Amino acid sequence: MNVITIEDYKSTYWPKLDSAIDQLLTQSPGDYIPISYEQIYSCVYKCVCQQHSEQMYSDLIKKITNHLERVSKELQASPPDLYIERFNIALGQYMGALQSIVPLFIYMNKFYIETKLNRDLKDDLIKLFTEHVAEKHIYNLMPLLLEAQSTPFQITPSTMANIVKGLYTLRPEWVQMAPALFSKFIPNILPPAVESELQEYAAQDQKLQRELMQNGFTRGDQSRKRAGEELTYNGSSGCASSRGYR
Repeated sequence: MNVITIEDYKSTYWPKLDSAIDQLLTQSPGDYIPISYEQIYSCVYKCVCQQHSEQMYSDLIKKITNHLERVSKELQASPPDLYIERFNIALGQYMGALQSIVPLFIYMNKFYIETKLNRDLKDDLIKLFTEHVAEKHIYNLMPLLLEAQSTPFQITPSTMANIVKGLYTLRPEWVQMAPALFSKFIPNILPPAVESELQEYAAQDQKLQRELMQNGFTRGDQSRKRAGEELTYNGSSGCASSRGYR
């Protein structure tokens, strides 16, 4: 293997990695990414073998941090009615990117991050999203989520589920901010219900059924349109998933 100097790394190898990371961080689901995974994997391998792991890790963290700071600023400029959906897109896009980025840097993770830093690359990159995006928005996001769950069909059940599960992955202690909301999507995070609470739960279910009927749903026809609008969910799966948006 030819010697890779620090100048070679900066002028040839890192620019290839930088471009690939850019594309992975900004891709949308289903996008075709015109990069060679084999080539990127090879670049990482050669840089690790030539003792450039520390520099490469530093560059990777700086690169992703800058990206997340831009994402955070874009979210701050979002109007309230688009805030939840845009946070969901940012979270999903980033977590999707990690599914490609982490394997590409597997050699750096194994021979530098795990052995010298006693950490894991995926954990480090998830922490970056927590610190630079989620922590900055959690106190704006949570009231909107609580409002949305009390307004049927304001957001789709899948969006609510993705965000709640994502927040729990990022920082489990955020459950304490809205235990009832998290418990609808994360099993076994609340103490078992006692018999005295069963009537309250039954009353809540009845209230939800009344709200559904008022919005044009009947038990016999859950596919019915209301006010001429196309429903975004159909059949029993949509209604079952929307339990708790009271």
